[in-house]
Amino acid sequence: MKNILHTIIKVETSDFERFPNAKAYASYTGLTTGEHSSGDKNNRIGITKQGNTVIRKTLVECAQSLVKGNVYAKKSQGLKSRQKGMDVNIIAYADKATERLKKKYQKLIERNVPRNKAIVAVARELACFIWGMETGNIH
Repeated sequence: MKNILHTIIKVETSDFERFPNAKAYASYTGLTTGEHSSGDKNNRIGITKQGNTVIRKTLVECAQSLVKGNVYAKKSQGLKSRQKGMDVNIIAYADKATERLKKKYQKLIERNVPRNKAIVAVARELACFIWGMETGNIH
């Protein structure tokens, strides 16, 4: 299942290098907040939904799956076996992303942010991590 989701994101995006930064990629997915501003008033609204629908829905589903479980849970044997032979920098980046996204979700829930808003916020940050991994910006 995970390989299918990865393939969907790669096929729909095509070339990650065309985005100058992670924020631009998140905007492409439609996961950035919209804004109605006039004069001194800045009124933020929900996500724009102007980007790629397939990627956005896939990232939201991935985020829903990602936030389940404990923040500091140990890796399963299956995950460890899939990571065998991979670059240690990529594994460290993925672990950092997982921990950070789970913490972000927990923090938002503790602040009484609605669950769906918290999931979308995690999906947006997940898009940024994916951009970083696909372009080699993992520092």
